[in-house]
Amino acid sequence: MAKFYGIVGYAESEVIRPGVWDEKITERNYYGDVFRNTRRFQSADKTTDDVNVDVRISIVADPYAIGHFHSIRYVEYMGSKWEVSSVEPQSPRLILTLGGLYNG
Repeated sequence: MAKFYGIVGYAESEVIRPGVWDEKITERNYYGDVFRNTRRFQSADKTTDDVNVDVRISIVADPYAIGHFHSIRYVEYMGSKWEVSSVEPQSPRLILTLGGLYNG
């Protein structure tokens, strides 16, 4: 099992002005383990296929991660930011499943 150390990005809504909201990204570093590390192509009616990964990372969660797991948007892994497609709380850890590249 490979080890992981990297950035997890959280999105929190904030008011820019009355009636206008935006997401503020907060980044935090975590240690963990990589369970599965595969890649897959998703074909579509495009010139090039989308590259997706099928990676599961288990991070050691702090109180912030436990309280804000619903707002996790991406994980920086192998030099790129990847969308988090699902989060599974298993205290004291969070199991993060990564999908496509993050475009935020």
